[in-house]
This record gives sequence, C-alpha cells and structure tokens, in this order.
Amino acid sequence: MRILLVGAGGVGGAFAAIAARRDFFEAIVVADFDLARAERAAATDPRFTAARVDASSAESVTALCRTHRISHVMNAVDPVFDMPVFNGAFAAGADYLDMAMSLSRPHPEAPYERTGVKLGDEQFEVAGAWEQAGRLALVGIGVEPGLSDVFARYAADHLFSEIDELGTRDGANLVVTDDDGNEVFAPSFSMWTTIEECLNPPVVWEKTVSNPGGGWFTTPPFSEPEVFDFPEGIGPVECVNVEHEEVLLMPRWIDCRRATFKYGLGAEFITILKVLHTLGLDRTEKVTVKGVEVSPRDVVAAVLPDPATIGPRMTGKTCAGLWVTGTGKDGAPRSTYLYHVVDNEWSMREYGHQCVVWQTAVNPVVALELLATDVWQGAGVLGPEAFDAVPFLDLLTEYGAPWGQREQ
Repeated sequence: MRILLVGAGGVGGAFAAIAARRDFFEAIVVADFDLARAERAAATDPRFTAARVDASSAESVTALCRTHRISHVMNAVDPVFDMPVFNGAFAAGADYLDMAMSLSRPHPEAPYERTGVKLGDEQFEVAGAWEQAGRLALVGIGVEPGLSDVFARYAADHLFSEIDELGTRDGANLVVTDDDGNEVFAPSFSMWTTIEECLNPPVVWEKTVSNPGGGWFTTPPFSEPEVFDFPEGIGPVECVNVEHEEVLLMPRWIDCRRATFKYGLGAEFITILKVLHTLGLDRTEKVTVKGVEVSPRDVVAAVLPDPATIGPRMTGKTCAGLWVTGTGKDGAPRSTYLYHVVDNEWSMREYGHQCVVWQTAVNPVVALELLATDVWQGAGVLGPEAFDAVPFLDLLTEYGAPWGQREQ
C-alpha cells in the first residue's frame, strides 16, 4: 500500500505520527500546500516523503498519485476540498478515504424544514462509476463521522434486534489556557469546518406514519437541546442538533426509525457562532478590504490559534459516541451508549498531538490497515457502516485506544 496523505495540519500530523508505528504500508507521501509543514510531518519516519499539493486542484492530486504510484489517497484537509481530492484520486486509479463528505447547500426556500443538497450527495451521485472501476471511496472515516458509524454497525449486528434511534452524542470537558493560566477561546478543531457544520441547518432522519420508508428533514441550528452525561469524568454537557455526516450515512445501511447528531458546544461557543453569523463573518464569499479580496470565514480561522498547536495548553478529555435505543437481541427494551474517550494528557505524552486531532486521525489509520490486509474489502462509495465493525474495534483497542459501552 502506497498512501498519499493530503494535508499535514493538525489531523494530518497526528495521522503521520500514528501510522509511523505500524507496518502495513510501503510508503506515505505527506503533501500540503505548505511544503515546510509537510516536511515536518514527514520527518518522523524514513518511509515518509514530503511534497507540495494544491488540494483545490484535482489535476495536482492526480499528478502526485501518478508520480509516486499511489494506491490510496487519504484526504486530511477541510471538506471544502473534498471533491477535487476525490476526483483526483479517481482519475489516478487510486482508492480514496476522507474524514467527512462533500459539502451541503441549504434548501433555497425552506432551509429549516427541507434538505437541499445534502452532505455526500455529490459523491454518492458517482458511486456507480467507482464501483464499475473496482475502486473504493470510503467516506466519513474520521472520528465523527467514522467511529459512531462503526458503532452503529456493531449495535445492529450484535446488540439490537430493532433500533429506534441512532443518536450520535459528542462532548468534552477540554480547557485551553494562556501563558498566565487564564482560560481562552481556542477551538480544538478546524474553525472553518466548525462554522460550516454548526451554522448549516442540522439534518435529522426519521420514519413517520406518513413516510414509513423514512427521509431526511432539517431544523434550525442549535435546536432540541438536551443534557447528556458523558462518561469517564466528563459529566453532563448540553448538546444541540448540528449538521453532520453520520445522519446522512447510517440510514443507508442500517434500519432505524430515527438518526440524529448532537454536539456539546457549550453556551459560550454557541454565542460566538451566533455573533459570527449575525455579523456575516461566517461567509465564504470574498469581500474587498482595502483593495484585497478575503473570505470572512478564512479571516476568523486565521486569527484563532492553530488547533495543531494548542495541545500543551489543553487539559481534559474528549468523547465521541453513539446512543442507541430500541429492542435488544433478547426482545427487551435496551438503551446503550457506545463511546470512545481520549485524555489530552495521554495523547500529548504518547504521540505529541492533542486529543481531538489524535482521536480523529486514528480511525482512518485503522481503516487503512484493515484494507491493506483485505479484512475490509469493497468497491463504490461506501460509509463505515458497510463493513464488519468487530475487526475495526479490535484493532482500535490494539492501537492503545479502547472503546467503551454503557447501558443507559
């Protein structure tokens, strides 16, 4: 297996650090628009080489694939670049993995009721071409989406006979401080992506009497708040509806009556996002400032700390998980939370990367190892739900990151 890693930021750097401890691949080309950043990530292992890539150009991705005889493209850049990287991999005859899916566009007339272009629609539209070519595009294989999708497959196969709701619930108790020990606002993941998923209309999947086959609808941002008690000392966190890929993936492979995604953002973060939206600073369309064209969202992302650098000033844990309700294999009502917690102190000590990017990066490395060993096989555009969950969860534990299960 010869891997092209597109993106050497926080998640890409963590991916390289995790993969360096494994032996399932022949080579990894670490590519980034910033060659120096790619070189830093590639310096961790002699099997790694660095290259410059323009992720907005499918031709740039294809050319690198051909030059380095790439078999698998791993996309670790913001989802705005998904389609160029996705198309570039296909043109080169390589398999493809990403940790998100192609972007959505809200319904032009009823954005908080009806879906427009959904997450992943552009990729699923060409699934037939990928399948006919015998190529695999494994989409949504970060932590979220990704691990909860694996949990959904596991729950359907081993825990439940009927599923009422597949409810992804993510939260954390992370704190970032400045040099004087004062808590500061510093998102632990890409601010560009966070704005995109938190201010877009959240999507819910549901079967109803009038629509027994099920379908997707939207709600206003931050809707349906609930307090969820997260494990391993994180505790109660208020979670709200957020647009996320799991809801668009799970019902394609798993029978359920409802699928939701709620994230523990916190009151301060929600207020900041609302202010950004009110001021138009969440916009991606460029505006002219003193003769220079800039995207307001790019400016917001640029003035905040780089998520890759905040690890030494961060404390706490992050939790990703899936709350499943329905009927157990024994015919009795069941409510189970399947989860994965990473402590920032542990990930910094063991890998030198903060816990959120580490937790995101470990899952595609596990998936690539399963593909390299033919434990996972497939063609077309597929989500993690399309594969057996047990080998994935076993290997994740082997990587030193055990998952947990709690009856609610």
